[in-house]
Amino acid sequence: MSNQPKQIGKTFSFIFWGLLLVGLFYFFQDKLAKQENPNSNPNSYQVGDVQVLELQRNRYGHYVTSGMINQVDVEFMLDTGATNVAVPQAVANKVGLRKGRAVQVNTANGIATAYTTVIDQLNLGEIQLFDVKASIVPGMQGNQILLGMNVLKQVEFRQLGDQLTLKHHISNN
Repeated sequence: MSNQPKQIGKTFSFIFWGLLLVGLFYFFQDKLAKQENPNSNPNSYQVGDVQVLELQRNRYGHYVTSGMINQVDVEFMLDTGATNVAVPQAVANKVGLRKGRAVQVNTANGIATAYTTVIDQLNLGEIQLFDVKASIVPGMQGNQILLGMNVLKQVEFRQLGDQLTLKHHISNN
């Protein structure tokens, strides 16, 4: 008897299980990404002179959303504990922000050196803001930009359950 049919069966079984594992990996990777940022394509619209953005809380209890800085796609985390917008150095390089003067900032990890900068245009769905003060933080890990109170104080926001609604009145510019 030949072992060839047995070997072919083992080979096809190995290929099947390998493809199944790769498929499951990609399926669950997408699910996990949506749990981290359920607002990769946020619900946003304009009514009259009011720009509205509706965000869903992620599985960790944070509001994370995709947006743009100077027409480059980025990811924001709303942070009422941050005074200004805080941008990791790698993201600042990607969107073309220039370092201004050095300043000392208080972070969750203690005092750090950051650099002042100005974001020409910041987009959160339909909400557009111009000339936004920010800080470039070289030691900041990851690629999420902390959206601080200097932006959040320009919008009206209301939280109901796991949804946060931001409203920006254009006449306030």
